[in-house]
Amino acid sequence: MKNFSYVSADYVGGALSAIARTPGAKFLAGGTNLVDLMREGIEQPDAVVDVTRVSTDIEELEGGLRIGAGVKNTAVAEHVAVRERFPVLSQAILLGASGQIRNMATVGGNLMQRTRCYYFYDDAARCNKRQPGVGCDALDGFNRIHAVLGASEHCVATHPSDMCVALAALDATVHVHGPRGTRRIPMLEFHRLPGDTPHIDTNLRPDELITSVELPSLPFAATSLYRKVRDRSSYAFALVSVAAALEVDEGRVKGVRLALGGVAHKPWRALKAERVLQGAAATTATFREAAEAELQSARGLADNAFKIELAKRTIVMVLNSLADGGVTR
Repeated sequence: MKNFSYVSADYVGGALSAIARTPGAKFLAGGTNLVDLMREGIEQPDAVVDVTRVSTDIEELEGGLRIGAGVKNTAVAEHVAVRERFPVLSQAILLGASGQIRNMATVGGNLMQRTRCYYFYDDAARCNKRQPGVGCDALDGFNRIHAVLGASEHCVATHPSDMCVALAALDATVHVHGPRGTRRIPMLEFHRLPGDTPHIDTNLRPDELITSVELPSLPFAATSLYRKVRDRSSYAFALVSVAAALEVDEGRVKGVRLALGGVAHKPWRALKAERVLQGAAATTATFREAAEAELQSARGLADNAFKIELAKRTIVMVLNSLADGGVTR
C-alpha cells in the first residue's frame, strides 16, 4: 500500500478545509471499500480525511427522514422510523452485508462504493474504469455478474450496493457540501451510466462531501419489499435485486415505485414498468407486462443473458407478494 497521511475532521467545514489543502486526498468513512481499494493499489490517495464523526444523526421530517452521511448502516436498518415507514431500506441493508461490515459502513460510503467487477480488481486485466482507454476485458471474458441494462462498449460493470437500490426506489435526495456551497442531487442523477467515461462513477465533485440523504414522505412505502437473488445466501453481491413499494386500491395500482440492482452500472429505476403499472389491474399478467417493458432494451453477454429473465421473474414475484399483502418485516 502506498504511504499516506491521515487527517481527522469533526465538522463539515473542517472536512472541506482539509480536503482543499491536501492535494490527492480522499474522504474516509467506514473504510469498508476504500481501504480494500487502497490495498489493491486501485485507489492511491496521498492523504485520507476521516469524516466518521461528521453528520451522524437521523432526523425525522414530516413523514420523511434525513439520514446523516456518517450514520452506520446498522443504525439505519434498526431505526424504528425506517422499519415502519421504509421497510424496503431496512431489508436492503440487512441483506447487503454481514453485521460486522454494517457496523462499520456508513450511508455516505455506501453511496460511493465501487464495482466488484473481477477485471477492475485484476491489475493484469484491461479495465477502462481503472485505466481509461485501455479496453474492457469483461466484454469477452467471464461476465456472469455484469450489466444487461445501460452498458456501453467501454464498460459492463454493475453497481454493487443494495441500499442504493432502495434509495432509488424511494426517490431519495443526496445533500452535498462543497467550496461552491450546497447541492441537492436526486438519487436517480447521483450515479452515472458508463458511456465513454466509466471511470467516473458519480456526479459528485472531488471536493464535495455528502452530508445527508433525505427520504421524502411516501405513505405507501410502508408496504414495500426488497428481494435479492444471489449465488449464496451468505452475503454475496446481487445477480438481480428488486426494491418495490406498491399501493393497491380496489384491485388497481394506485401507487408504485420500482428499482433494480445487479443489472446496470447504477441502481436502475424501472420507470417504464412504473408507467405500465400505474392505474392498471394489480394482476400477475400486468406485472409480467411491466417487467417485459422494463427489460425490453436489455442485452445479455456470453455468460449473463439469464439475468434478463431472472429480473422479469423477480419483479413479478415481488409485486405479487406486495399485492397479496404477504410482506414480512
